[in-house]
Amino acid sequence: MQSDDNRITTVRPTRRGLLASAVLVAAGAAGRGGTAVAAPGSPGHVPSLWHEFTRDPYRHPQIPYVGRAGYGGGARRFPRRPVRADVRDFGAVADGRTDCAPAINRAVAAVGRAGGGTVTVPPGTFRIDGVIRIGYSGVVLRGSGSGRTTLYATKNLTELIGPYGSRYGGDKSSWSWAGGLIWLAPEARWDSLTAAIRERDWPFEGWTGNRRDEWRTLTAVEPARRGDRTVTVTDPSGLRPGALVLLRLADDAEHTLLEHMAGGGPGPESYTWADKSKLLSYVPYEWPVRVRRVRGREVSLERPLPLDVRPEWDPRFTTHVPELTGSGVEGLTLEAVQTPQQPHLLDLGYNGVVLQCAYDCWVDDVTVRHVDNGFGLVAASACTLRRTRVAGRGSHHPYFCREGSHDNLIEDFTVEDRTTPAPAGTQLHGINVEGLSSHNVWSRGDMRMGTFDSHRGMPFANVRTDITVNNTGRHGGDASAGPLFGARFTHWNIRVTNGRAGLVKIDGLAPYSATVGVDEVREFDQIDVPDFTGDLHTRLELYGTTDAVRPRNLHEAQRALEDPANR
Repeated sequence: MQSDDNRITTVRPTRRGLLASAVLVAAGAAGRGGTAVAAPGSPGHVPSLWHEFTRDPYRHPQIPYVGRAGYGGGARRFPRRPVRADVRDFGAVADGRTDCAPAINRAVAAVGRAGGGTVTVPPGTFRIDGVIRIGYSGVVLRGSGSGRTTLYATKNLTELIGPYGSRYGGDKSSWSWAGGLIWLAPEARWDSLTAAIRERDWPFEGWTGNRRDEWRTLTAVEPARRGDRTVTVTDPSGLRPGALVLLRLADDAEHTLLEHMAGGGPGPESYTWADKSKLLSYVPYEWPVRVRRVRGREVSLERPLPLDVRPEWDPRFTTHVPELTGSGVEGLTLEAVQTPQQPHLLDLGYNGVVLQCAYDCWVDDVTVRHVDNGFGLVAASACTLRRTRVAGRGSHHPYFCREGSHDNLIEDFTVEDRTTPAPAGTQLHGINVEGLSSHNVWSRGDMRMGTFDSHRGMPFANVRTDITVNNTGRHGGDASAGPLFGARFTHWNIRVTNGRAGLVKIDGLAPYSATVGVDEVREFDQIDVPDFTGDLHTRLELYGTTDAVRPRNLHEAQRALEDPANR
């Protein structure tokens, strides 16, 4: 191991070091021939970036720590809650004609009011003419498998809730990027959102209310470093183990918080932040996290800090809209009535599954078909989307992650090729992230269309790994949303089938980023330029040699490094 002054020192093996060695050996064995190979460019080559990362996983300058992303800190299994209701007992009929949305919602509400459990939906096609709402914690809506249970949605969100105007004016609709026909959100958030939409007072969709005023301070937080798992607070009396709190960081007049999210240095310091009105609407930065332990004024957290904590940002733990937690959707297909895809921003809201103000929730074995938008994470954190699929006529956002969504895991996902040609004026984005969202992971994906979309709003510290992509989409986001990327974006083992570079090879775009094991690519219909001047402090390794990357999957390898005592 090297010390800070670059002299070589000898140390006794640590648990982390032994685990790292085990990960590398296992990764090599999973390659060709069962033996780890160290020669550059050959199968089993381990990038130098990985060796660097294992020496200080929580504070690496280019690669973020995402080893605890997803439900339960990355749990491989979801809880099997006891079955409490069958939708047929509440009036649902699998005849494809009867509107079953009221019956399904009655079953969900009854189980929720009784303290939680599973609501089963048997095989067959159940028509729904309304939104399926999961607003109670501990409730799971479980079909009999995505190939056996179908919810057939006949109406869009504009019909069901009302027009949702857009900042872009005219007949543009916010349903182009918001809301789902299956909508997981706490009752308090649902009520305030729909009331604001009815009153045409377009809502803020995050954790602290439509005007960010639905919170109170629990305690101030003393200075700490990115990667710390224990912080010191001024008053621990309002904190208890297991409680979910918001770490709230406000920017200062010089925008040093935004500079810090971009990695700091001359480029971010010279960037013009003050005119980025949409970006500034995402600040204060709000990071939800559970308290693990309180000992005096020392508070341990279930995840390491995503950023430094500095006095000039008025750091504090606060309350928030009551979260939805421990809820999920499993084993079904949501199919919308097939309608032509609309021109850009005119979608009416044939949307799939959205998790909003949700924490430790999940979606498993769910397909959406013929939707305007597929799966959404909106101010959602520590959630897992597993074995999900977007199919049918093409989607504006197959996956979107926005409004400060953090620590989510999207794995084993598929974006199928569209079944009908795209009409003029439509836009396909892909796997989207925006709005200061951080530490999210997209893993083991098969993208037959779309791209690695950033909608500006400076998302930072996100990972895409072990994905095959036919890179056909375009990024979005207007100038007022600020940079495409903040610091510590990582693309690791990405197989590009059509040679297009846009938003995949990011060493010339994202500050303090890592591009490792990406196929050789070229530009052709969208030119991406960096937002920051000067040296971006980026790393490019194993370019054009995706078969050589070990570990193959960055998230899985980070997960293996985690000390069991911290899980």
